[in-house]
Amino acid sequence: MNLEIQNRAIENREVELKLSLPPTALAALRQHPLFVAAELRGAAEVESTYYDTPDFALRACGIALRLRRAGDIRQQTVKCAAPSTGGLAARPEWEQGWSGHFDFSGVTDARVRTFLVDNAARLTPVFNTRFHRETRCHSGAGVCIRLMLDTGAILAGERSEPLCELELELDAGTPADLFRLAGQLAATLPLFPDDRSKAARGYWLCAGATLERGPARAEAVTLGRKQTPVAAFRDLAESCVRQWQANVRGALCDPASGTDPDATPDPEYIHQLRVGLRRLRALLRLFAPALPETFAAIWRRRLGDNARSLGGARDLDVLCDAVLAPVLAACGADHEGLARLSAALETARGTARVEALRHLDLAAQGRLLLGFMAALHSLPEADARRRGALAALTERRLDRALTRVARRLAAARGGDPARLHRLRIACKQLRYGLDFCAPLLRRKAAARYLKTLVKVQNKLGYLHDVEVARQRLPAVAGAVPELAAAAALVLDWHAPCCRKRCKGALRNTEALLAATPPWRR
Repeated sequence: MNLEIQNRAIENREVELKLSLPPTALAALRQHPLFVAAELRGAAEVESTYYDTPDFALRACGIALRLRRAGDIRQQTVKCAAPSTGGLAARPEWEQGWSGHFDFSGVTDARVRTFLVDNAARLTPVFNTRFHRETRCHSGAGVCIRLMLDTGAILAGERSEPLCELELELDAGTPADLFRLAGQLAATLPLFPDDRSKAARGYWLCAGATLERGPARAEAVTLGRKQTPVAAFRDLAESCVRQWQANVRGALCDPASGTDPDATPDPEYIHQLRVGLRRLRALLRLFAPALPETFAAIWRRRLGDNARSLGGARDLDVLCDAVLAPVLAACGADHEGLARLSAALETARGTARVEALRHLDLAAQGRLLLGFMAALHSLPEADARRRGALAALTERRLDRALTRVARRLAAARGGDPARLHRLRIACKQLRYGLDFCAPLLRRKAAARYLKTLVKVQNKLGYLHDVEVARQRLPAVAGAVPELAAAAALVLDWHAPCCRKRCKGALRNTEALLAATPPWRR
C-alpha cells in the first residue's frame, strides 16, 4: 500500500529546508548578523516519541506519527513522505493537541486516516528525539521564514545519534527565498543541505544502521509529455542533485550516513558523485534553449570545475582495477615487476583519494548545492504550455547531439586518442539525453538504439582508460628500470585489444548513425 501523498492534494503542509552543521559551528551561527537580526520567538526543551507497529507498517507506507512535548504543550503530529531535494521538503502534515489517546479524525486524507485507525491498536513507541529548540523569525518584503535551531540527540534503545540542525520553515514567500537565506548563511558557515528527516534518522537507528547504505546511483526518470520544458528541466535537475548530494555525504564518511567515520570510503561514492555532476551538465546542455543563457553557461562551468577536482582519484581507480588487474591475472601475481608496479599504483591511488577528499569540502559542496537550488527555483516559468513543446525541444536537441557524434566520428577515423575521446564524450552526452527523454520515446526502439550506443561507449571507454594509463604510468614508474619495463608490458598487453576495439567502436558508431533515431516520428 503506497500512501505517499501528492502535495497539491493536502491543505496542511510544511515547506522547510533542513541544514546540518557541526556543533563546533554553533557559536559562529549565533553570531551571524542574519541570525542575530531574526526576531527571537522562543526556546524550549522538546521531547518527541515516534510510534509505529512492531513490523514498521507506518514506515513502509511513508507515514510518521509522533507525540511531542514542549514545556506544558503536548501535540500529536502525522506526517507523510514527500520527495526532498537539496534539503527542501514539502510534507503533508496534520497537527493537533494531545487528549490522552490517539485521535486521527483531523487527518483529512481518507486513506491515511483509515490506515491509522486500522492500525491504532498495534501502535507502540519505537524511538525518541530530545533536543533544545531555539526559534527565530526572519522577515522582509513578502517573506517570512522561521529559523529553528535544534541541538540534542535521536535515541533508539541503546543506540543514539547527535542532532545539530537548522530548519528554515516557510511561512510566506517561495522556496527560492529559503535557498537564498540559506545561501547567505552558508557563505560563512559550514552548512550542508540534509534530506533526512528526524523520523528517517530514527528508523535508521532502529534498523541498526542497515538502511540507506551504499553509493547513490541515477534515479529512474519520470517525465510528463504535458510538462513545460522548464518544469521538466527542474524535475530532472533535482534527480541529479539528489545523486550529487547523497554521494558527497557518503564519500566523506559522515557518521550520520551509516558508514564508519574511520573507514576508507568506497571509491564508488566519488565515481557516482561525478556521474551526477556530468548528468546535470548534460541536462543543462540539452535544455539550454529553454533556460536563461547565463544560467546554463555559469552552472555548466561551475559544475565542471567541481567534477574535475575529483578526477585524479577515479583515473587511478580505473588504472588499477581495469587496466593493470587483467595483466596481473594473465601474467601471474608473482611477476616481480608487475607486483612492484601494482604496489606503487596503490600508493598513488591512496594519495589521490586523500587529495580528492580534501577537495570535497562539505561546506564548499553545501554552498554550491544551495546556490544551484536557489538559481533552479528562481527560473522563470515563461515557456509556452503549447501542446508538444517539450517533445519538440528534446527532438531538436537530440538531433543536435547526434550531429555532434557524426562530426566527431569523421574526425576520429584516424584513431587519434584525443579525437576518439571527444567522440566518446559526444556519445556519452547523447546517452544521457536518451536517458532523460526515455519516457517520451518509443520504448522498444529506444532500447535497441541504446544497446548499440552502449557498445560504442564501452569500447571507447576502454580505449580512454588505456590512454590514461599511457599518460599516468611513466610518472608512477619514474626512473626505476624494473617499473618502466612493467609499465611497458601493461601497455603492450593491451595494444592488440585497443586496435580491435577501435575498429569496433567506429563500426558501431556508423551503425548508430545509419539507424532511425527513436525520437523521430
